Amino acid sequence: MAFKFLKLKRNKLGLEILVTFVTLFLVLAFLINLYWSPVLAQKIRDSVLNGTDSLYKVDFSKAELHILRGNIIFYNITIEPDTAIYNRMCREHRAPNNLIELHVRRLILTSIHPFKLYFRHQLNIGEVVLNDPNLHVTYKLNQTKDTVINDNRTAWQKISKTLSSIHIANVFLNDIKFKYDDYSGNKLVISELKEMSFSASDLLIDSATQKDKSRLLYCKEIIAELHNYKGKTADGLYAYKADHVKLSTLTSRLTIKGFTLDPVNAKTFFDRTVKDRYSLQLDSLVLNHFDYLGYHRFRTVSVSSMIASNGMLSLFNNPNKVKDLAADKSGSFPSHALAAIKADLRVDTTYVHNITVTYSEYNAKSYKTGTISFNNTSGKFLNITNNKIALGKNNICKAQLTTHFMNRGRLNLLFSFNLTDPEMPYSYKGDLGPMNMTNLNTAIMPLAMVKITDGNIKSFDFDITANSKISKGRVTLLYNGLKVKLLTPDTAFNGFSGKLIESLYANIFIIKHNNPDNDGEAPRTFYVNYVRPKSSPFFKTIWNTLLTGIKPAAGLDEKTVKATEAKMEEADTDKQIRLTKKAARQKRRAKRKAARALKKARK
Repeated sequence: MAFKFLKLKRNKLGLEILVTFVTLFLVLAFLINLYWSPVLAQKIRDSVLNGTDSLYKVDFSKAELHILRGNIIFYNITIEPDTAIYNRMCREHRAPNNLIELHVRRLILTSIHPFKLYFRHQLNIGEVVLNDPNLHVTYKLNQTKDTVINDNRTAWQKISKTLSSIHIANVFLNDIKFKYDDYSGNKLVISELKEMSFSASDLLIDSATQKDKSRLLYCKEIIAELHNYKGKTADGLYAYKADHVKLSTLTSRLTIKGFTLDPVNAKTFFDRTVKDRYSLQLDSLVLNHFDYLGYHRFRTVSVSSMIASNGMLSLFNNPNKVKDLAADKSGSFPSHALAAIKADLRVDTTYVHNITVTYSEYNAKSYKTGTISFNNTSGKFLNITNNKIALGKNNICKAQLTTHFMNRGRLNLLFSFNLTDPEMPYSYKGDLGPMNMTNLNTAIMPLAMVKITDGNIKSFDFDITANSKISKGRVTLLYNGLKVKLLTPDTAFNGFSGKLIESLYANIFIIKHNNPDNDGEAPRTFYVNYVRPKSSPFFKTIWNTLLTGIKPAAGLDEKTVKATEAKMEEADTDKQIRLTKKAARQKRRAKRKAARALKKARK
């Protein structure tokens, strides 16, 4: 009995000691929290002020230090630039191009070591989570390149009097509300983003990493992601969307998934502008070794390689264009278009995989739209740039492409462009494989009002050297069994009617049905010399140059065309005379009939 009493007393004493110890520990933790919170708050304020050369200041309503959980919580954080300091930097020509303003409802820091912070001046944090951050970035092009500043100390040198090191294992910013004001153009452009997130790993600022160029903002990797990004162009004619955008600073790779650029409906578009209407869809667009810092600071675009995969580019020629024969359309040439881009651009290699390109045009005479397509286009472009230094080393842009013309014939193309010569010299060559000519009818029936009823292309080869004034080269079209039907619009049935007499005449007297005419003979090859009208844009110039060689191959040389046009005009004149005489006869018959009826009525 006495033994049990002593045991119970000993247990009770142990429990009292434990409760006393826990109570003292909690009281101590509470007192430390009261003491450390303002100390920590002041250290944070001092670090931000010193680390940004007094440009930014940080404030928050409350900071809580939880010793037992090893957490710190900040409430209602605001990081804002000091406008007086910024204006002074502008006067000294050393102001940054970007200003940042950040508001966070709550910031949680976990796995911290307060004793290391106090005794060793080391800020170690396991994880930083920002809830509902609101980020506002203002861009103004104050500098076009890095400038030498008076205070060129590293971030560690600036904070070393307060902290010996800062290490954060992971940083997460979720559901960011992002606003971007761009003052770089002629007018302010405002972008607002939602469903945006950032994550960073292994942020370390110390004496060893202060000059580590492999880190961005002292982080081993920063990942920015954006979901369901939508917007409209400034003119309101296009809407764009990206399902997912991701940038990794470790790999310097920007990846865009599910990108679309869609115009408004055709009627609204053509009522509001005379520009061509186009649309673009891409499953994937990847930019490798993307210089995100250069873009962020100076709006330069530098990429080692760009890969566009699985998509479609559609272009519709605006039917409301007014032909101005005096207008110079040389601005549509690739070298001129690249030079006109305001941004500094450099893409070493561009790859395209499985892209379909279509061109459509409405013919007011046929009341129909014709479409030319280049399906499953793949290949690469080399040296797409307007950068002066890059052009000084290499001023030639080349393209090598393989496509399927009208989704049938395999077409191999080689282009070369001189990007610095004022006359914009370029060259192109290609070869088209076998295909049935009737597959061309979706284009030539609406656009030329001619239907190919039979015929096969064996091969089509061309090699052209050109500039903005003239195109010269060789064109060879080998084919057999060509037969055509000339058409006229049939508005009653929303289609076409055949011109029987004209078609017979064309097939018998004009069209050459084969090239070569007979087996074993040398094929007809034509050397073109096409002088470009000033009003002819780039792709139309290429088409007219090739057409200059295609027409005579089919028997439609200039002399034959003129003779045929004269014959057709004569036939139209004869037809009109016959119709006039027929109408006169019908009128005379109607008068005689009316006279007889009147005479009969009088009797």
